[in-house]
Amino acid sequence: MCGRYAASRRPEDLAGVFEIDRWEPEEALEPDYNVAPTKEVYAVLDRAVKDADDPRPVRQLRKLKWGLVPSWAKTPEGGARMINARAETVHEKPSYRRAFAARRCILPADGYYEWVTGTQERDLEVEGKRKRPRKQPYFVTPADGSVFAMTGLYEFWRDRTLPDDHPRAWWATCTVITTEAETTPLAEAPADGPRALADIHPRMPLMLTPDRWDAWLDPARTDTEELRGLLAPPPSGLMRAFPVSTAVSNVRNNGPELLRELEAPEESTLF
Repeated sequence: MCGRYAASRRPEDLAGVFEIDRWEPEEALEPDYNVAPTKEVYAVLDRAVKDADDPRPVRQLRKLKWGLVPSWAKTPEGGARMINARAETVHEKPSYRRAFAARRCILPADGYYEWVTGTQERDLEVEGKRKRPRKQPYFVTPADGSVFAMTGLYEFWRDRTLPDDHPRAWWATCTVITTEAETTPLAEAPADGPRALADIHPRMPLMLTPDRWDAWLDPARTDTEELRGLLAPPPSGLMRAFPVSTAVSNVRNNGPELLRELEAPEESTLF
């Protein structure tokens, strides 16, 4: 799954990577090293510009809220639970299938966090000596330092309780598509830790490689089977994972120190 990630790249940098044609400086976000559900995040998408003479889609960097709210939802309250969509079923689930057909995006990240319960901690839990085992967070990121392009969907929801000209009348939300975690060896793994992404968690965000960006973002592509083909897992061996401070487990903590690689998992207690 993907329940927390880091996104510190500046809009100018993302514009160069994804060949962005349009982004609004007033929508700039501060670097976020502890992105949690319901936060505003950057998304790359191809969409026609409102009120423009040219109807062709434009590559844009937009600000969206993480946690998808379907257009038909009566309230936005369920968005916090819809942060992930499974690649295997996203095309058929009522909450996602409309967005899958027409509103696809890329969510740029530095990488994502996942938590592992250590072997000794699991043993203590089995013995009944600790009811709530401590979990060690790991940061998973491209080994070459490139942007982690997470496959996503976006949606618009209209709050009918507000007038049309109200700034919060429309919600723009998104979700991260996940897939089965790789069982092949990581490009770089800690000396004493998980050797594959599947050792950390059975699911992972689906990373979209650059050769699929244009096809995934193109709103003119609507064939379900063709789109499903773009959800094939990326080549193995592209990722590295390393332990980071348990400070990331508290959403109030935010800063580049959260990405500092530890030589060994922490022994301290979680927040």
